[in-house]
Amino acid sequence: MSKELLNIEGLSVNFHTPEGVCRAVENVGFNLFPGETLGLVGESGCGKSVTSLSILGLIPSPPGRISSGRILFQGRNLLDLNDEELRKIRGRDISMIFQEPMTSLNPVLPIGRQVSEPLMVHKNMSRREAYEEAAVWLDHVKIPAARRRLNDYPHQLSGGMRQRVMIAMALVCKPKFLIADEPTTALDVTIQSQILSLMLMLKEELDMSVLLITHDLGVISQMAKRVVVMYAGQVVEEAKVEDLFDQPFHPYTQGLLKAMPRLGSRAGGRVKRLYEISGTVPLLTEIIDGCKFADRCHHVFNLCREKQPALFSIQDGQQARCWLKEYPEQRKANAENSNIVSK
Repeated sequence: MSKELLNIEGLSVNFHTPEGVCRAVENVGFNLFPGETLGLVGESGCGKSVTSLSILGLIPSPPGRISSGRILFQGRNLLDLNDEELRKIRGRDISMIFQEPMTSLNPVLPIGRQVSEPLMVHKNMSRREAYEEAAVWLDHVKIPAARRRLNDYPHQLSGGMRQRVMIAMALVCKPKFLIADEPTTALDVTIQSQILSLMLMLKEELDMSVLLITHDLGVISQMAKRVVVMYAGQVVEEAKVEDLFDQPFHPYTQGLLKAMPRLGSRAGGRVKRLYEISGTVPLLTEIIDGCKFADRCHHVFNLCREKQPALFSIQDGQQARCWLKEYPEQRKANAENSNIVSK
C-alpha cells in the first residue's frame, strides 16, 4: 500500500472543566492511505469527533488543549501550523461534513453563497464564476432544480437536502481528504441510504481518502475497508472490516457487534431482547490505572484493574488493547467460572 496520507501519533486532548481535567482523547494513533475509507466507531462521547476536530485545528481553546502527539498530513505536522496556514488547508485539501447540517449551515445566508465561498477563498474565482460552479455541484449532489435553489435559505430545505448542500460545500474544491462526522445520523433510513450511495460515488469520482465517523457498524460494513474502534478516549481495536466482523478480539468490540439489531430476532414468537453491554462508561475526569473497560468486561481478571494494556498485535493488520492477547487462558477460565455460576 502507498505511503500514508494521514498519520496520527500519540494524540491526547484535554478539556479543563469545573469537575477536573477531562481526558477526551488519550494517546490515539492511526493512519489513512490515499483513496482509502477508514471507519472510526464507538459510542457517543468516546472521542471520535474530538479527534476529527483536532485534525482541522478546531478544538476550542480554552477549555480544550492538545497536550501531546503529532498529526501528519502528507508528511507535514498540522499541529505546527498557525491559524492562517490551517485556513489555507481547510476546505481545500481537507474538508469536513459535520453531524447536524441545520446548525452547521449559516441560517441567514443563501445556500449559493455558502457553497460558492470556498471557491472564492481557495480558487480565487469571481462571485459569478463561483456561483456557476456552485450550481453545478448542487446538481451533482442530486438537488432538483439546482440553479433555482441557489437563493434558498437552509430552513427552506429538508434534512436530506441540507445534508446534500453540506456535501457540495465540502467537495466543491475537490479535497484530497474528507472527514464525514456522523453524516446520516439525523436522517431517516431511506435518505441515509441515498446519502451514503452519493458519498461513495463522489469518493470514487474524486479519488479521495475518507475518515468516516459513526456509531453505526452497518454503515461501516457498507463503506469502509478498515475500522478503528474507540472507547473512553482510547483506541481499543483496529482491523480490516471483514476481520472485525468475523473475529472481533476486544470484549467491547464483541459487545458492539452483539448489540446490532438483526432480522428474524424472535424467540418463541416473541421479539428477542437486544444484547446490551452492562455498566456505564467511566468518567473521563477519573484517573484509571488499569483497562478502562474492566468494570464492564465479562473476562476481567486482576491485571486488568492494575495495569493498562498496550495495543497488542492479533493478526495481520489487526490489533487490540486487551490483556487477553498475552493471557488467553483467562478467557477460558472466565467462561468455565461463568458456567459454574449459571448451574
